[in-house]
Amino acid sequence: MKKIFRELLYMGTAVIILSSCSEWLDLTPTDQLTDKVVWEKESSVDLYVNGFYTYLNQYGQFGTAQAAGNLTESLTSTFKYGSYALGHKAGHANNYVFNPSTVTPASCFYSNWDDAYNKIRRMNEFLHSMRQYGNFSEEINKRWEAQVLFFRAFIYFQLAKRHDGVILYTSIEEMQKDKARSSNEDTWDLIESDLDFAIANLPESLTGSNQGRLTKFAALAFKSRAMLYAKRWQSAYDAADAVVKSNKFGLVDDYAQSWKGSNEESILEFRYDELGPNHTFDKDYVPLSDGYEFGGLGTPTQEMVESYEKADGTKMSWTAYYTKNATRPPYEELEPRFKATIIYPGSTWKGNVMQNSVNGTNGTFMAYRAQPYTYGHTTTGYFLRKLMDENLIDVKGKPSKQTWVEIRYSEVLLNLAEAAFRLNKINEARSAMNEVRERVNLPAKNSSGNEWFNDYRNERKVELAYEGHLFWDMRRWELAHIEYNNYRCHGFKITGDNYEYIDVDYQDRKFSAKNYILPIPDEELANNSLIEQYDSWK
Repeated sequence: MKKIFRELLYMGTAVIILSSCSEWLDLTPTDQLTDKVVWEKESSVDLYVNGFYTYLNQYGQFGTAQAAGNLTESLTSTFKYGSYALGHKAGHANNYVFNPSTVTPASCFYSNWDDAYNKIRRMNEFLHSMRQYGNFSEEINKRWEAQVLFFRAFIYFQLAKRHDGVILYTSIEEMQKDKARSSNEDTWDLIESDLDFAIANLPESLTGSNQGRLTKFAALAFKSRAMLYAKRWQSAYDAADAVVKSNKFGLVDDYAQSWKGSNEESILEFRYDELGPNHTFDKDYVPLSDGYEFGGLGTPTQEMVESYEKADGTKMSWTAYYTKNATRPPYEELEPRFKATIIYPGSTWKGNVMQNSVNGTNGTFMAYRAQPYTYGHTTTGYFLRKLMDENLIDVKGKPSKQTWVEIRYSEVLLNLAEAAFRLNKINEARSAMNEVRERVNLPAKNSSGNEWFNDYRNERKVELAYEGHLFWDMRRWELAHIEYNNYRCHGFKITGDNYEYIDVDYQDRKFSAKNYILPIPDEELANNSLIEQYDSWK
């Protein structure tokens, strides 16, 4: 890492993301004088800090830092990339689920080691220059420091959920030297400490041009997530409980609006703009019938569809549809979140009734491996609806600009439920989870013990579907090597009125327990004399 950082003695470009039009400040200092100039005006420092907000979209579902642009749901039973030719949003994800040995110290598309430490260096540079050149009031300095420490915790969290203990750099001076990795406990200590500073020094709310910046409750909400990974149940509980008791957030009535931002459910979000920054999510996942021939890269699986309850809270029996000559399942009986998440046969998308069938006009089926890439076809009989922009008609000509919501209130309720369960507060756990269910008119769950936890797992799976949680949840629960081993995903091949239940993988998916801890990259081992590989990877 030392060698890499010696080659990256720059701050990069900061972009303001809080207004509808992008404003840029070129920050490419070549000496200390440039650093000093930045600190002459409060507005320049604000633009510097804005650059760190871009980490939200980079690690969101519309960015590339989380898993090289692939949805991590493709590493679970819920999503299938339809291409077998290697490539991101194509065959790479399939290769990883079929061959877990693809993860090595030389390569792993959902590792983020170098990216994370480049970002940590930038934040430590900011803190160093603030102490050296900042002549503003203590209150203003703490406001900036709180934002930067939040994002440092955010990036260390990305490392911690992939690895065991990692290298902890809290100053720029440390980053010029070789350094050993710290313990898992010390890593989570730093994350919690940085978040606690942010919580103590960020405002409870913001108005005017500052809207969209971090608040105390955004930091508390993120802490409730991070501390579940750390298995610090009381810390997770207290953080989530503080957000709930603030009465500043709530669930929107319509689940289909819950992840769209600019509403009472959104706690922390990143807004895009047609002129930039923008993204390509619609191009990646729209059906061919939307007029873009390179979409449909990945689609929901039948396993995900079967996770949804019926509207009355009972489970649908799918056995009758596993036969070769089955008829169309009664999708309309499923609860509202299914209809808001998946484009299914018979649903309406952009004014068209979707067929998702062989030779279908609106949604066309293609068998996996029938051609190297999907070209807008579905290999499962479904397409993704959630996170897509149904109002974007000219997909080919215009970029996507829907907001990325990093944290929403329903996640905080579910975080509270899980933490309460771990602390043997079963009534509070039930209450928090049932509040999420009540939004879609599902009956309350009154189970206990392992039965409640299984109910909770499914609730979290469907409520937060395709928002980037499931793969990491299954890792932190250490259930991936059990439930994601020696299985295949399925879908429907629809021909006319005939629904044929099919294997969409043609070989078993696997997960190795070894991959709960990703290896330290070879490049780090070669350039840091004090780093030591994890025991499981020696």
